[in-house]
Amino acid sequence: MAKKEEKIKIKLVKSTIGSSKDQIKVVRALGLKKTNQVVEHLPSATIMGMVNKVPHLVEVVK
Repeated sequence: MAKKEEKIKIKLVKSTIGSSKDQIKVVRALGLKKTNQVVEHLPSATIMGMVNKVPHLVEVVK
């Protein structure tokens, strides 16, 4: 049986109020809308780059 790709969980830990429009767009593109919401993504270079754009708003949980 083939190994399943491990997904990472990304959690929005701080509100986007007061953030720049670009940062808000990145958070929305990750699929996050509400504080403490968690989404799962495959750890691709694109997703990790998005997480690195807003490290003060999101955290990667296991």
